[in-house]
Amino acid sequence: MDVAAIAVDLVPVVADALERVARIAVFIAVGVFLANLAVSFGVVERVAVLSRYLTGPANLPDEVGTAILTTAASTTAGYGMLAEFREDGRLSDAATLVAVTINTFFGFVQHVFTYYVPVLIPILGARVGVMYVGARAAIALAITLTGVVAGAVLLSPEHAADGDAAGDDAAAADDSAAGSGADDAADGDVEAGADGPETTRERVRDAAASTWGKLTRIVPRLAVVYTLVTLLVANVDLRALSAAAGPLAEVAGLPAAALPVIVVFAFDTTAGAATVAPLVGDALTPKQAVATMLIGGIVSFAVSTFKRSIPFQYGIWGPEFGSKVVAVNTALKVVFIAVAVSAFLV
Repeated sequence: MDVAAIAVDLVPVVADALERVARIAVFIAVGVFLANLAVSFGVVERVAVLSRYLTGPANLPDEVGTAILTTAASTTAGYGMLAEFREDGRLSDAATLVAVTINTFFGFVQHVFTYYVPVLIPILGARVGVMYVGARAAIALAITLTGVVAGAVLLSPEHAADGDAAGDDAAAADDSAAGSGADDAADGDVEAGADGPETTRERVRDAAASTWGKLTRIVPRLAVVYTLVTLLVANVDLRALSAAAGPLAEVAGLPAAALPVIVVFAFDTTAGAATVAPLVGDALTPKQAVATMLIGGIVSFAVSTFKRSIPFQYGIWGPEFGSKVVAVNTALKVVFIAVAVSAFLV
């Protein structure tokens, strides 16, 4: 075994993983930093006016509203905010899962303007493109509304107040252990002016210190998990998962022409769209084309969960809670995609 040759082959793989981690770390830093500033400067109170229609019925603290709206611009930054609020004790595990679920539609919104409208719809054509994007939007919105209902059922109206009290205790314990005193923002919006930093410079400095502390805990874990998964993917043919395409297409009652589209779509959405477009009106009806792409999305989701979602969620939350986030996301997406497929094939 040529160890030197193996090492040379691994260098670009590891470099690719570390480059991805570096990009994610930047967005996490932005999210955590904004979360600290939002609490310290009382931005939460202003944002709450816009987001309370979701956080109110879901019995979530106002702080979650900042993360929800931030997700529309950057999913990673939004998750970074939620991670900060959970670690400070402002969100329980159940409340965090509810918040992550509500975030779904807002994470979808950014892709409408960056990918679906400028890339996918021109490839698919107006009719099929709008049908597909509309289906994806409806799925994301259904998941978000499911999160709101789950919060209304599972969380008590007093949860926000309980979260603030827990945040006080967690911040005190954190400060005692670390000796940093950098989490004063966890004392709550009203108290921040009295007990927290008094000047803008101090607020920014303390937010930066808290952000750095969070990054030193998250990024090393993220780097290890991403590197291991990238190495595994480089040596394992994940295309074996495409074997599920046949049974899925058969159960859905789709014609044989749908099978290659599902396989291609599962690994490259753009290529899949280019593959299905010529078949519309001939081998596939518009509804069958959309159903085919949605089924391809289920297989694609299985691949992306392993390659990207698991490493990211484990890096943000740790293996135990990260597994819960992945499980909830996966279950809800598969269920609602299946419902959408059924609706198009009725």
